[in-house]
Formats: sequence, C-alpha cells, structure tokens
Amino acid sequence: MLQPVDRAALKVNQAGIVLVSVVAFVLGDVAGRWLVLVLALILALGTAVPRAALFKQFYAHVLKPLGVVRPALVDDDPRAHLFAQGVGATVLALASLALFAGWSTLGWALVWLVVALAAINLLFNFCAGCFLYYQLARHGLWRSEVRR
Repeated sequence: MLQPVDRAALKVNQAGIVLVSVVAFVLGDVAGRWLVLVLALILALGTAVPRAALFKQFYAHVLKPLGVVRPALVDDDPRAHLFAQGVGATVLALASLALFAGWSTLGWALVWLVVALAAINLLFNFCAGCFLYYQLARHGLWRSEVRR
C-alpha cells in the first residue's frame, strides 16, 4: 500500500530516538532506566496511534512550520515504518525491564542496539525494521496486506 510518506518526519523520529537514548545512557541506571521506559512507551503509543507519535508531532508542529526541516515526500508503505517503530518500542521495553531488574549490561546493550539501528536509518537510509517487515511478509510470516 504505497502512499506519500514524509521521510523528514521519519528522520526527526530517528534523531529523537538516538538523542533520548544517549541522554538516558549518560544519566545512568537510576534516572536513565526511567527515560528508556518513557521512550519505549512513546514509541509504542506512536505505533498504535500514529497521529500521537511525539517526535513526528514535534516535526509537524514546530520544525516544519519554522522551516528548520523541509518535507521530503516519497511513495512508501507506512506500515513498514510503523512495524519498525514497534520493534524499537519492544526492544526498548525489554531494555527497560533489564535495567529495572539490575541487568545493566543487557539493558544498555539493547538500548545501544536501538541507537545503532536508528542512526543507520538516519544516516544511510537503511531501515532494518522495514527490511525485517518485508522479509517476514515475503516468507508468509507476517501479513503485509490488511485482511478484509
């Protein structure tokens, strides 16, 4: 289902994920774990209700009107990007659980995995979550078409 997708909004989302994750790491286990949890919830909400995506709203209502970031519309399947964001939310939720359980190394490794994948997408336009979405659909493990 191709439709116009604003890649600039996706880039702001990725930059937000990287920024908040790095700040969480700098804050450390006590405050950082809460920030990781909040970020996981923000991404989960934005996946479930795309209009509520915090970083995309910041882009739409602040950065775009100010001309700081210009729209970059391309025909794409928005479901792949929502799937990727949902994967990021899931990994960050697992990271948060690990951090709250005292498994700092595992928790921060998961956070840095999300940072790395978001940064790769931001810098090189390769969305690993989108790739996973298409591969799962290709092999019949994920339904990419909405069933009627």
